[in-house]
Amino acid sequence: MHTAMARFPYLKTLEGFDFSFQPSIDRKKIHELAAGRFIEQAENVILLGPPGTGKTHLAVALALKAVQRGVRAYFTSATSLLAALTKAYAENRFEDKLKFYTMPKLLVIDEIGYVPIDRHAAHLFFQLISRRYERGAMLLTSNRGFGQWGEVFGDPIIATAILDRLLHHSVTINIKGESYRLKEKQKAGVLKQPVAPA
Repeated sequence: MHTAMARFPYLKTLEGFDFSFQPSIDRKKIHELAAGRFIEQAENVILLGPPGTGKTHLAVALALKAVQRGVRAYFTSATSLLAALTKAYAENRFEDKLKFYTMPKLLVIDEIGYVPIDRHAAHLFFQLISRRYERGAMLLTSNRGFGQWGEVFGDPIIATAILDRLLHHSVTINIKGESYRLKEKQKAGVLKQPVAPA
């Protein structure tokens, strides 16, 4: 039931992650995170790296470990989250929606930075981050470095305020390497040229 409520896009495990393909990832650190101490301490984990490098797989796998221990988790893409917050604000249900996203002990927000965020949505996102600050753990993935978050959120001041709260108690995992998906296509002969590392 906890797994269904978490709304994972798919089920992926740490055991199924190919660490040999992404040697930049500290396997020991990932296994430490899987123990869930960061959730108990309401800290954040941020996975940064180019598309296709395994960020979502790791996010789902870490959250699944938490769910298996009885922790309530919820998975959403940044786009879906911001659309829901914006809609709730327009319908005068913003406080209820904030409570909904504040309840899980672990909130996973996938793909920050793939789509630009307007200033109004950025303000709503900031309110969610502030509400969860030091109360609930978050696990975020992004293809953009922190220095680019001003562009992502359309406002460097809001981006700084968001990062200030996110990074205060956090672990950042930087993934450098090739896209696993493109490697699979190359192996299948769909891509003829080797994919250069990002």
